[in-house]
Amino acid sequence: MVSKICCIGAGYVGGPSMAVMADSSPGVDIEVVDVDQQRIDAWNNLNGASLPIYEPGLQQVLDRVRGHNLHFSTDVAGAIRRADMVFLSVNTPTKHRGHGAGSAADLTFIEKAARQIADSAQGATIVVERSTLPVRTADGLRRILDCSTNARFEILSNPEFMAEGTAIDDLQNPDRVLVGGQCDATVNALAGIYANWVPSSRIITTNLWSAELAKLTANAFLAQRISSINAIAGICEATGADVEEVRRAIGADRRIGAEFLKPGPGFGGSCFKKDLLNLIYLAEHYGLDEVARYWRMVLDLNGWSQKRISQMIVKALFGTLRDKRIAVLGFAFKADTNDTRESPAIGICRDLLHDGASLSIHDPRVDDGAMRSLLSMSDDGLPAVGGFEKAASVETACDGADAVLILTDWHQYKQLDWADLASRMRQPGWVFDARRGTNLAEAESHGLDTWQIGRGGMN
Repeated sequence: MVSKICCIGAGYVGGPSMAVMADSSPGVDIEVVDVDQQRIDAWNNLNGASLPIYEPGLQQVLDRVRGHNLHFSTDVAGAIRRADMVFLSVNTPTKHRGHGAGSAADLTFIEKAARQIADSAQGATIVVERSTLPVRTADGLRRILDCSTNARFEILSNPEFMAEGTAIDDLQNPDRVLVGGQCDATVNALAGIYANWVPSSRIITTNLWSAELAKLTANAFLAQRISSINAIAGICEATGADVEEVRRAIGADRRIGAEFLKPGPGFGGSCFKKDLLNLIYLAEHYGLDEVARYWRMVLDLNGWSQKRISQMIVKALFGTLRDKRIAVLGFAFKADTNDTRESPAIGICRDLLHDGASLSIHDPRVDDGAMRSLLSMSDDGLPAVGGFEKAASVETACDGADAVLILTDWHQYKQLDWADLASRMRQPGWVFDARRGTNLAEAESHGLDTWQIGRGGMN
């Protein structure tokens, strides 16, 4: 019976998932550990620190379990030693140098964690892959863990399927929980923990390799759907069709479904690009070049989805952005998160800066430091020509602006007062809606020219 769990990694995966597990399994004691003292202090809210990530509902869950059966600390070795089960929730970014650079996953942190488990674990220990990993990563883990003289191990794959912005609900009410392993008793031990709050019909058990591949495949399919609908959005704009009407029509087909058929400025976040690159690398490794080219086109189309927006803005604003002020609404890659990893806003804003624009960026959760670290250089490595600032409010961002660009689907941007905003802007003014989330008819009624992704026949 599992009574003590250690989770290595207090990042986006480890913190929320262990909080929900602790909340739903009061008989299990969980310790989340990380070598980053500042991050641990933030999870413990020491010295008034805010949580390291923003996620709706997370604070309420933490308030119920933190200090009871959920603890955050930097005592990695001690937590491993005390645990019956150890979750690996460390970062696995794309490699930037060496063999496989640009595609393969960097498993440095996974290897370090595995070596620490081998050194610190005592007795029978279950090691759970929670991070997104290449297929057969467990082989490498086993070779490291088998060097231990103090413990014996079983390895499970339990990839997370939560989405940022809805992570707590995804964890509390999952579509499915996937547990892959080679030992039935070990698989059942983890499945039994999830059974505290997840119906048995939603707990899927597989072999180890299928579970590892399932996460990459899921993200690849979701990314492909986003790129597909964005491609159709471009055709809609050129022909006078409306992508929302096309989406409703094809989404009603149960073989396709409506999910992930919402157009936008491209996909972002920590998973899709990284996992697509990993899948491409895997296909190339096994000589499946056609498969690799297919999935690379999904990435290429995502880049096109972003690039065309900045090009359209330059064209609409008389071919130049010098001495032009653009209000950018949204910098996170999606609503209800402060995550900016691979956000479409980064590339679009860099392009606009490269053309000399002055950007006033508003986002309710992304701080000024994150924006500055991401926009200090353009994509070509050269200093940006234009300048940028973080606006304290939407109204401040729009003061004197030549255009408003909506890049994140925050709820507050659906209720903008265009009468007030139009009066603050320089005329002629534009609104570019890359999320289909605002009332453009109202904006037009106040003299603004408009563009909306996937909608033909606009001004």
